[in-house]
Amino acid sequence: MADETPNPTTQLLQQGSVSARRWLLERLPVWREFRNYKRENFAPDLAAAATVALVSIPQAIGFALIAGLPPLMVVMSVVVGGFVAALLTSSHHLVFGPTNSLSIILAATIYGFGGLGLAPAQVALLLALLIGAIQLGAGLAKMGDITQFISRSVVIGYSTAIGLLLIANQLPYLTGVVEVDRSAGLFRMLIDALVRLAHGGFLPYSMAMAALTFVLFEAAERFLPRVPAEFTGLLVISLLTQFLRLDAYGIRTIRDEGALSAALPSWVGMPFGATDVTVVPGLLSAAFALALLGMLEAIAISKTLATRSGQRVDASQELVSMGAANIANSLFGAMPGSASFARSGANFSSGARTQAAALMSSGIVLAALLFFSPLVNYIPVPSLAAQLLRIGWKMIPRDLIHIARRSTRADAIVFWVTLVAALFFKLDAAIYVGVGASLALFLRKAAKPMLVEYTFNETGNLAQLGDKERRSHAQISIVHVEGELFFGAAELFQSQVRALAEDEDIRIFILRLKNARHLDATTVMALLELNDYLLRTGRRLLISGLSDDVERVLRDSGALEKLGRGNVFPAEINPTVSTKRALERATELLHVAAKDAEVRIFYDRPQK
Repeated sequence: MADETPNPTTQLLQQGSVSARRWLLERLPVWREFRNYKRENFAPDLAAAATVALVSIPQAIGFALIAGLPPLMVVMSVVVGGFVAALLTSSHHLVFGPTNSLSIILAATIYGFGGLGLAPAQVALLLALLIGAIQLGAGLAKMGDITQFISRSVVIGYSTAIGLLLIANQLPYLTGVVEVDRSAGLFRMLIDALVRLAHGGFLPYSMAMAALTFVLFEAAERFLPRVPAEFTGLLVISLLTQFLRLDAYGIRTIRDEGALSAALPSWVGMPFGATDVTVVPGLLSAAFALALLGMLEAIAISKTLATRSGQRVDASQELVSMGAANIANSLFGAMPGSASFARSGANFSSGARTQAAALMSSGIVLAALLFFSPLVNYIPVPSLAAQLLRIGWKMIPRDLIHIARRSTRADAIVFWVTLVAALFFKLDAAIYVGVGASLALFLRKAAKPMLVEYTFNETGNLAQLGDKERRSHAQISIVHVEGELFFGAAELFQSQVRALAEDEDIRIFILRLKNARHLDATTVMALLELNDYLLRTGRRLLISGLSDDVERVLRDSGALEKLGRGNVFPAEINPTVSTKRALERATELLHVAAKDAEVRIFYDRPQK
């Protein structure tokens, strides 16, 4: 009879196949979609893909204008990065590619490195690699939820500044003033453009073309609401420019900024050379800022759309998809990208049901690049500037600004600090300034523990002491501590207790820490210093109501031994028992009989 024992090699291959499938299911959510893909999803996905592609092409070319990069680099970010992100994202509707905020920061970073002899494309590819590595590392480390600690007021202030800077950045192109020094910075470029306008140094035909674009966009949105206004307006203007030879009047077109040619994605390799490595430290600040901004955008967009669609998304997986897409962009000569509010929203509203819509959208953009690039090259620069001007205006979230300014004083401060920092300093630094301001204000608010003197009333319950003369024992003070006791609160906590300790009639202090949280080394030291101070003045410190976490910190730090285990009373099921025991200990230390101190142990009856 033949031996039916499986071959070890066959077993290994089978185990490897199972492991590979499990890895694909975990790391490629789209694989799970394709395994169960339904035929009825194809038509909605294809329709959404076509809509997103029609929106992506004119936007990508406009972002090239902002960043000062060849249009092909930006379009390839839609093709390559969009495809890779769609393979890895857990969201059915997230669309990756160049964005307004990223283009603005990238432009500012390119300006800053202009004096080092690096071409704009080199800076962009290096940043794409660094951003991708940071985001991929954060995703693999399951740090997707870290973005929840960043205040929305920071994002609102930053978005407002991006919208204003985007408008300012387009004014020179809108008026035909193209001789301004772009390396001088956005504000200097705006000032130069305004000076030239004041001296009549503008091109009337450019301004007329921009005005025509505005009219066409408004007409398209009103009469063709289902067709992307950008695509419709720019298509008509491109045809007019080509057949009426409007470029002969001095109106610049995409050809003048860098002609878009039919091309397939091509491998350019790792963008590191001997000279590139030396500039990496200088790029890290911008890379971290862009990576953080991209993580915020990706998680915010995916969760927002998932809430509306009923889908569950994995925040860490979104970071993996962003990181892998940016690394792929770097290797294929494309600018870095991020999750796009506009294109993701268009994808959702157009009826996309799976990630296949984003995959097909990248393919449609590539097909348009191969077959319609000559037509795209005739799009006038003032028309793109008009389109970006409208986008910049829409980026200013006026309703959210009202909420951020009026909710709390801290939110208003964070909003204005972020906005001013983004307008007058480096854009990447503005993110750190805003996050730092929001954390500082939060810590300031959290670092205010509440200290209230308590006593036992006639029924045996703990109650706030209104009149110090009514203490159950004149030499014993029960102080209820509530709030955060981390390092930021340690100084205030110690000073408040020391102020109570100025009453020399009080011989023993009972600190009730039942509702105190997050004790750390700084607060432990403050407790020990307070204990030493009371001992030097012939008094004692007792602690009651310790939670398990607070007791663990005191035990592991050695403070429990220094305070004396007999002076520390952990919390029990009944919230008043530990304080009663501390009061009994206090009466013993004072050599006062328990009956004279009127100590009564009160237990709550368990509720049925």
